[in-house]
Amino acid sequence: MIVGLTRRRRKKKKRGGPLACSCSGPAVPPPPPPPIESRRAAWTGMGRAAPSCAASAAARAEEPQEPRRRARRRRCCCCCCCGGCSPPVSALVLLFSLGLLLHTGDCQLQTPCRIQKCTTDFVSLTSHLSPAIDGFDLEFCKALRAYSACTTRNSKACRGNLVYHSAVLGISDLMSQRNCSKDGPTSSTNPEVTHDPCNYSGLQGAREQRGGEQIPPTYLFCGLFGDPHLRTFKDHFQTCKVEGAWPLIDNNYLSVQVTNVPVVAGSSATATNKITIIFKSYQDCTDQKVYQAVTDDLPAAFVDGTTSGGDGDTKSLRIVERVSGKYVEMHARYIGTTVFVRQLGRYLTLAIRMPEELAMIYEESQDLQLCVNGCPSSERIDDSGHLPLPVLGQLLPPGASGQTKSVYTLESATTKCHENMLLKDIYFYSCVFDLLTTGDANFTAAAHSALQDVEALHPRKERWHIFPNGGSVALENELCLTLGLVCLMVVVFL
Repeated sequence: MIVGLTRRRRKKKKRGGPLACSCSGPAVPPPPPPPIESRRAAWTGMGRAAPSCAASAAARAEEPQEPRRRARRRRCCCCCCCGGCSPPVSALVLLFSLGLLLHTGDCQLQTPCRIQKCTTDFVSLTSHLSPAIDGFDLEFCKALRAYSACTTRNSKACRGNLVYHSAVLGISDLMSQRNCSKDGPTSSTNPEVTHDPCNYSGLQGAREQRGGEQIPPTYLFCGLFGDPHLRTFKDHFQTCKVEGAWPLIDNNYLSVQVTNVPVVAGSSATATNKITIIFKSYQDCTDQKVYQAVTDDLPAAFVDGTTSGGDGDTKSLRIVERVSGKYVEMHARYIGTTVFVRQLGRYLTLAIRMPEELAMIYEESQDLQLCVNGCPSSERIDDSGHLPLPVLGQLLPPGASGQTKSVYTLESATTKCHENMLLKDIYFYSCVFDLLTTGDANFTAAAHSALQDVEALHPRKERWHIFPNGGSVALENELCLTLGLVCLMVVVFL
């Protein structure tokens, strides 16, 4: 009997039986001791099993099979709690899978980095702005602050995003360059926000957002200078006679009329000595305002004596005097239009920037607009943009008198114009033409300032400079052959 029990105990040791019961966990009260006979039979004299374990072994020897299985399950549970036996592999796999799923769920719940959305909103808020437009700094700073606020909201989600950190540094640099304060109003990209009905840029942005597209408005440019040279909304360059009063613009929002007078006796070339601008009344933004400038009288106010139109602190229409008696700007926020008027010498120049969708709204009876359709063919001096240059005063435009001679030669006129205009574009050739035609050095400044106005107001940089496309300037004097490239004029650009 003793030998049989001993073998049984050894087998149970190999299976992790009674010895696994010994643990350092909290003591469990042992079951009531079995009879003395059972205790004597359970003791083998080999090692020191815990009394509770010996008693349990003895009790198991006399228990039926089913209760013994239940006891084994209880013992395993007890031992696992004490750390004495390992959990099943399937349980570990299950726990690991659950943890992985939970972790994946956390990743899916994380807020994505939306720096691209911040950048797109900033571009849409600033793409239509130009430094030449009144209030540019204010609007640009508002857009920068909105950009900065957007990056702040995404700081956690974009912590490791290089584009995000580059944007933050770029915003800081731009705010320093534009002297923008960190605190102040911000531009809104929320289409539900109420927009100023007297701010064309804001209304345009609201229409784009409601339509789901972010397309900036298209602006057009028109300029008139010299004797006179016209640049139309379509970037066509013409030199015209147009003596007397002619409409440059006449649409539902704005009317601009110029009056040209002959520059020199007997010449068909003219120059502008009077400009009349009518800002038509528009909703509650402004009443009709009329501005009129003549030679030696370039006022900084409208005809009625006011300098602005509209109510509130931010006027929807206002005049800004840049150089007293020489240079004024008019900014019409409600129609997104800017007008520059200058006096150089005895004559006036004009430059206009206007949204295309407004510039092209006019009645059939208003089709005679030089900015829209150019000069009538009967009023053209140039030949498809090619100017017939007078040489030593001997070749004047059609209809000119041979009595009038310029003090400039082709070489001296070229040198004079080259002082301010390095590129030999159409503005350079217009300068040479004007000097040879009139002998008035102020036309050099007029051509140069006209080019500056283009750079300030024209929306497309690649179109600032216009170069002749072909042909040569009509020159009849053989002296031009000695002047090399300058005498060839347009041919060098073929």
